[in-house]
Amino acid sequence: MVWKAILDTYHLEGDSFMDSLIDQFIHFLSVEKGLARNTLESYQRDMVAYTSYLNEQGVTRIEESARTHIIGYLLVLREKGRATATLSRNMASIRAFYQFLVRDKLIDKDPSIHLETPKIEKRLPKVLSVDEVERLLDSPPVNHPAGLRDKAMLELLYATGIRVSELVNLDKADVNLDMGFVKCMGKGSKERIIPLGSVAIQMVRHYLQAGRPKLVKGSGDSALFLNHLGKQITRQGFWKIIKRYALKANIRAEITPHTLRHSFATHLLENGADLRSVQEMLGHADISTTQIYTHVTRTRIKDIYAKTHPRA
Repeated sequence: MVWKAILDTYHLEGDSFMDSLIDQFIHFLSVEKGLARNTLESYQRDMVAYTSYLNEQGVTRIEESARTHIIGYLLVLREKGRATATLSRNMASIRAFYQFLVRDKLIDKDPSIHLETPKIEKRLPKVLSVDEVERLLDSPPVNHPAGLRDKAMLELLYATGIRVSELVNLDKADVNLDMGFVKCMGKGSKERIIPLGSVAIQMVRHYLQAGRPKLVKGSGDSALFLNHLGKQITRQGFWKIIKRYALKANIRAEITPHTLRHSFATHLLENGADLRSVQEMLGHADISTTQIYTHVTRTRIKDIYAKTHPRA
């Protein structure tokens, strides 16, 4: 293959060699797999860390790496106190990297074959009660532009269950308030349409009329939700927003933007929504991912029974 010939011609070693392979790998994931930017960045971070470890072990060419190096790297991560989920993700990144190298005939053997991925303990997602959600959504003041924006964002997040990255990447054109739906681009660049409730429609409309025009600077940005500089609000910016309002609403549970996504799915299922519809709205490729919320609803039902039944 041309790429291998180039590498062999220049005899790239060390950081230059590894960086070249990582760049080619990320390009492959972007162009042929269509992975999202955040996912690509995660793969790149994992592979930069892994190849740095290989260099520390004296491995300057990827074909010199072996099964023992992968195991050694995972042990180093474990010794550093990394969570099982982090180890599992790194193993998945390493496996995908070697599969790419074999596919493009840059190496002959895949040393990651038959290596077991660290098993992740499945934890039930943390969800808020309906009362806690209402307190959270009622927290932003609506007498100034930033408050209108914050309330519109929270209402939209809970109304649709979209991911925070999908929320902050919305453009004005992605929301159709007359028809009552939002269009978003999910993982793998897959587009989906999600219905909007009347409260979310009302709040987004109010924000567009009275809030967003005061946040726009100059020619403006096409993003739906803007920060004080008139630019698209960031994930980190929204993280701080939700933390602040959770504190104001006196919600003691640890809360993240994903908590509202979990709460959205759980509350739908508790009120009779079918699993397949919830899967579609969440954008899960596999329904088994959505099924964890059925365990949450069963657990909550048991708790309610234990607290309310006189003979429990």
